Amino acid sequence: MSAATQGTAYRPSTGRRIQAWFANRFALIVAVFVLLYLFVPVAYTFVFSFNNYRKSNITWNPEGSPTLKHWQNPCGAPGVCDSLVKSLEIGAIATLAATVLGTLLAFALVRYKFVGRGTGNLLTFIPMATPEIVLGASLLTIFVQGFSNVGLRLGFWTIVIAHIMFCISFVVVTVKARLQSLDPRLEEAAQDLYAGPGSTFWKVTFPLVLPGIVGAAMLAFSLSFDDFIITNFVSGSETTFPKFVYVSYLRGIPAQANVIGFSMFVIAVLLVVLGQVIGNARKPK
Repeated sequence: MSAATQGTAYRPSTGRRIQAWFANRFALIVAVFVLLYLFVPVAYTFVFSFNNYRKSNITWNPEGSPTLKHWQNPCGAPGVCDSLVKSLEIGAIATLAATVLGTLLAFALVRYKFVGRGTGNLLTFIPMATPEIVLGASLLTIFVQGFSNVGLRLGFWTIVIAHIMFCISFVVVTVKARLQSLDPRLEEAAQDLYAGPGSTFWKVTFPLVLPGIVGAAMLAFSLSFDDFIITNFVSGSETTFPKFVYVSYLRGIPAQANVIGFSMFVIAVLLVVLGQVIGNARKPK
């Protein structure tokens, strides 16, 4: 081997350099494509909220310039704000009930030993694993055949009951994960300092579990507000916001629905960012 050959550094071919570049950035490229795939519907909703259409909001009106009139009057379409208020009311009631019941059940499954504990853990996951169309059809049968004799008709309260049912499972799983991650020595330290069971719970356990409870409540509300399949089975003549959007599709979803949908998306993102900021601020430095 000559000295000139020994002194020449190895230079990979162009194909190998391109392959190495893609290999180093493969995860980033996939993440960008996934985010684009997820946010294309959101971008569509945002753009068509400015569509100056005449009869249908399915296609963009090439003759009209973008308009702000839908943002200035989001309740301009008949029934859109009524359905929004209905969804907010159902979501609030279902979230409150599911959060309370799910948190109590999570504490029972994690902190106590009783007959049927394993079965309870298994049953918690069944609503999450069951297809929504099966749950909706089953609940419809129960409400029509089982509760019609006591005066319960399909409508507002059947939607609330159905939403509480499937939201409880998500609350239990979320709060259980938080409880299982707690350090038991913190509660033992409080008891060593002569704190009673009540004081230990409210001053040590509950503040530590509270972020998990809040996260479970936010998840339950988003699931309730967004649900369509189960709601469509048990709603009767009541119209929630997702049902309003579905029914409006054939004649063109009004731009006001796009305004409300995009606004709810922005509010959800801001809440998540706010939670992250508060969580980072509470971390010890």
